[in-house]
Amino acid sequence: MQKPSIPKGTRDFSPEEMAKRNYIFDTIKNVYRLYGFRQIETPAMENLSTLMGKYGEEGDKLLFKILNSGNFLSSISTDDVKEGNSAKTAGKISEKGLRYDLTVPFARYVVMHRNEISFPFKRFQIQPVWRADRPQKGRYREFFQCDADVVGSDSLLNEVELIQIIDEVFRRLNIRVSVKLNNRKILSGIAEIIGEADKITDITVAIDKLDKIGLANVNEELRGKGISETAIQQLQPIILIGGTNNEKLTTLKSVLSSSETGLKGVEELEFILNKTGLLTIGCGLELDLTLARGLNYYTGAIIEVKALDVEIGSITGGGRYDNLTGIFGLSGVSGVGISFGADRIYDVLDQLSLFPDNSTHTTDVLFVNFGDKEESCLLPILSQLRSNGICAEIYPEAAKMKKQMSYADNNNIPFVALVGENEIKEGKVTLKEMQSGEQTALSVDELIQKLAHQK
Repeated sequence: MQKPSIPKGTRDFSPEEMAKRNYIFDTIKNVYRLYGFRQIETPAMENLSTLMGKYGEEGDKLLFKILNSGNFLSSISTDDVKEGNSAKTAGKISEKGLRYDLTVPFARYVVMHRNEISFPFKRFQIQPVWRADRPQKGRYREFFQCDADVVGSDSLLNEVELIQIIDEVFRRLNIRVSVKLNNRKILSGIAEIIGEADKITDITVAIDKLDKIGLANVNEELRGKGISETAIQQLQPIILIGGTNNEKLTTLKSVLSSSETGLKGVEELEFILNKTGLLTIGCGLELDLTLARGLNYYTGAIIEVKALDVEIGSITGGGRYDNLTGIFGLSGVSGVGISFGADRIYDVLDQLSLFPDNSTHTTDVLFVNFGDKEESCLLPILSQLRSNGICAEIYPEAAKMKKQMSYADNNNIPFVALVGENEIKEGKVTLKEMQSGEQTALSVDELIQKLAHQK
């Protein structure tokens, strides 16, 4: 018989892992709600017409397509097979696909429900997405995204609040982070003033390598991309920009003085930094000109978050985009959003042993089962505990004590309650703390009080 398996790039999660994952999801959800974001969900599958052409040619290849129901081959001719055009054939046998991200489904949602939504619309969404990518360490075919977006508002206060959300989430998770900020308009302004507006991506990719390969090699790479010597010389003060955020902004104002777009970007960043300066933000905010996440996508602020104590890629990112819904015929809806990388955050918490001790135990107390008479006495007590928010269970049969204790150990249950003949007579419960082995006789009310206090 064939051993069961799961597709490459997917994972099973144990109860312990799920408890840890829920600790992350619950933390993010609670902070989102604190700032007035409301949760939505969209279907796992979308019409391919919704998804295709939204992620570029490479993205289209990574879409998981779903075969049509019934006899899907009925629409295929022998000529189609002979032609060997897989994209064309796929279009005939598949009309639906698994969502690639949460952004395009969100854009579709906004357009479909625009008459019910009141703008600005603040939504968050925590759901899995699927990509037919080549699985490798840290890259999966099924993974969760934790997005929050504000659409229908141009106000930069939204960016300020998203930075506060990032700060609060990582404060609650005890992860030290650095938040890097940039603005697409600044990058466009830089490319504009050096006369290389069409080479913006090449310029930012090269500048991004400064720490790794040094200035001389960055300049060499720029030459290799066909950027003129004059433009490279003009870039030097920008590449070597240093100092505080305010000093960087002052330099940029001078360098970009002839670019209206560039100055607008500086003004936007200045607003965000001034407003966050009025708040108690625990994480460091750094203006980083090499930051160019999804350049084709973002139109204003760009945000990226790095963990300070672990070598890992970005753990949160986002930015301002214009015309999110234009792809579906509703133009002029600007938005700004962020997405927490739950899998990477999990790895950071795991490596730094930052998960709380109680994050993996779900049951507070296990009642030992001594037999039918004791069971009957325990059931009302269990109900009473549960109605007080205490997670309690009873071992389902009167097995040997060792077996019941092992069950408590294996499931990280911190307390075991024993109610035998003596306890029934005295109206008491003997509570055993599993870690210390200490036992205490308590009334049901005292038991509830003690267990509620431990939570």
